[in-house]
Amino acid sequence: MSKALKIMAALPRGWPPAHSAAWVLLQQVLVRGLVAVKFLLVGRMLGPEALGVAGVALLAVAIAESLSDTGLPQAVVQGGQAPAPHELSALWTALTCRGALVGLLLAALAPFLAAQFHLDGAVPLLWMAAALPLLRGLASPAYYVVTRARGFQQLAGVEAANACADCAVSLACALAGAGAYSIIIGLLAGETLKSVLTWAMLGPRPPLRLRWSGIGHYLGFSRWIWAGSVVNLLLNQFDKVMVGKLLGPAQLGAYQMSSKLAQMLLADAGIALSQYLFPTFAERHRQQDGSALRLASRLLMLGAVLLAVAVATLASVAEPLFLLLLGPRWIDAVPLFRVFAVNMAIGALIALLVAYLRAVGLPRAATEASLIQVAVLLVTVPPATQHYGAIGIAWSMTVGLACAASWMLFRMLRRA
Repeated sequence: MSKALKIMAALPRGWPPAHSAAWVLLQQVLVRGLVAVKFLLVGRMLGPEALGVAGVALLAVAIAESLSDTGLPQAVVQGGQAPAPHELSALWTALTCRGALVGLLLAALAPFLAAQFHLDGAVPLLWMAAALPLLRGLASPAYYVVTRARGFQQLAGVEAANACADCAVSLACALAGAGAYSIIIGLLAGETLKSVLTWAMLGPRPPLRLRWSGIGHYLGFSRWIWAGSVVNLLLNQFDKVMVGKLLGPAQLGAYQMSSKLAQMLLADAGIALSQYLFPTFAERHRQQDGSALRLASRLLMLGAVLLAVAVATLASVAEPLFLLLLGPRWIDAVPLFRVFAVNMAIGALIALLVAYLRAVGLPRAATEASLIQVAVLLVTVPPATQHYGAIGIAWSMTVGLACAASWMLFRMLRRA
């Protein structure tokens, strides 16, 4: 974990500039590469069922965090003025209390979740996962100020250290026989280090005191982020809940691995670029010269061509890829992976569209697109599930994503 920080520090000052997209690229190569190593090696060692057990715990965390998303970090990045010290204190108070409440709720619901998802003896694992929201809430809000200022070099150092700790600890625990716990323990180690580094490396540091006022002006923007998070909760976790509840942890593990692998190979590129583009679009939008729209249009056209080629390539090599990376126990996930390749390619384009719409002050458009996707799912999921099972659910998700992307593109062009 310290090695990643030393690499960042050893690079010449000012090259590339701290706000350069090269730092986002370096961060994603390191972070996503380490995440890939973690999931592929741990998945190969433990098999689908253990991965599915850990997946249920992380699914519960994702649901709780989405329902309680304040939208405040995004509001800080998009706002016209940088937050004052007293506003940072209020942000830290709000985010820490949110993390503590979410953690307590998850801990209380652990026995219920274990019963619902057929996880015999996994209550301690769910309790352990409940600490993740609190650790994330304790991080310094200076992280969002640095994001606003496009300090990508510092952010890359923090995120790379987090990923190094997560990967190293998870693999060590898996080799020691910790089973599904190894995934959660690694995440806890990474999030703890990240929270510490946000206070040690990033500024300005907020005064460490509880404050309950001073951020009301962020709420107008953030409420649409919250609304989008609630809708996206249904969109992103509904399929996993269905598979886990109806088919058990082994099938959930296969479903999640195929989705995760497709995401790492396709969608993560768009997500990585959106981390750079959100503050970049926001800065260009403040100039009111139309450069934000021109940049977004060029990137979308280029991305569509590259992703189409990538999807065709991955579909043709899916079976040998799974045999090479994960072994024969995972071969049943190949048809799902082919569907998720299309799904994640559309998701990569959506990440760019969301970054643009939020940066120009239209978070509502992304929420509207999510509602359209929900409507599509309500119509298509029941018959698709009845006739095609898990693959039917995956195709329904893909059709919904395509409709959502079309709506966001329409809103983007109409604004022009």
